[in-house]
Amino acid sequence: MTSSSAAPAGAPADVAAPAADERGPSPGRARRGSPGEALAAYTFLAPNLVLLGLFVLLPLAWAVWISTQDTDGFGAGTFVGADNYARLLSDGTFWRSVVNTTLFTAIVTPASMALGLGAAVLLDGALPARGLFRSVLILPMAVSGVATALIGVLVFDENSGVLDGVIRALGLPGVAWQSGGAAAFTSVVLVTLWWRVGFNMLIYLAALQGVGAHLHEAATLDGASAWQRFRYVTVPMVGPASFFLLVMNVIYSFQVFDIVFVMTGGGPRDATSVLVTYAYETGFVTRDQGYAAAIGVVLLLLTLAVTAVRWRTSRTRDLVE
Repeated sequence: MTSSSAAPAGAPADVAAPAADERGPSPGRARRGSPGEALAAYTFLAPNLVLLGLFVLLPLAWAVWISTQDTDGFGAGTFVGADNYARLLSDGTFWRSVVNTTLFTAIVTPASMALGLGAAVLLDGALPARGLFRSVLILPMAVSGVATALIGVLVFDENSGVLDGVIRALGLPGVAWQSGGAAAFTSVVLVTLWWRVGFNMLIYLAALQGVGAHLHEAATLDGASAWQRFRYVTVPMVGPASFFLLVMNVIYSFQVFDIVFVMTGGGPRDATSVLVTYAYETGFVTRDQGYAAAIGVVLLLLTLAVTAVRWRTSRTRDLVE
């Protein structure tokens, strides 16, 4: 009498091959959750999905609808279709704001990330009083953007600012921080860096905790210099943190408002005007809210486009590596 299951080659004759249901799921076969598990998952997600719909998706859809109208926010508006978007093409102030926003993002994002990474590397090592330095760098995170901008006004005011007083005490000419376009833009960038470096440093510091000391020791034994260890060990190992910070800093830079509004109000002569301050002025000063909504929709599309490109290129690079 023969066995229904043949024994594997080389195995004893009395040892039968395990039954199919005893071998467990085959490799690569995805486990399908039960309907009860799916219902439980959606139940846990429901509060977040409701809040997302009420406070993000619904206002976004309403903003798109407002952007197709000619309205001052009072009473019923007049449907104008894509006229508000067509106006953007010939609006010099809008294009100036686009350039300023792009330039602000191109300066603040890499500078804040580089300074944050440098500070994190220093504070991750045996730096004296590193606890104090960490607290000093993280302290601006506890201050709101408006309060930070007010501190910036105290420092950079061209008539009574602390920095201008120090410059004049040294016998140097004062700087037109408010009336000069380049100086005003520089002051906004410097205050923003002071505010953002601490956040970047904190994320990088957490990422550095996951870099094994044996990697640096192996690189040192291979004759790598301090710069080579930083370039070929530290930087690649904090790559996920860099990607996260890049996306967050780009989003923040495109949406910057409070610091610019308090310090310069977009002036002088639109030298520091960014898309959000221009949308605010258009919507709440000149009361052209349909046009302001169109500016906001364009800003959203630009932010999504930059984020999507960065996401795509980062994933492609990781796949290649």
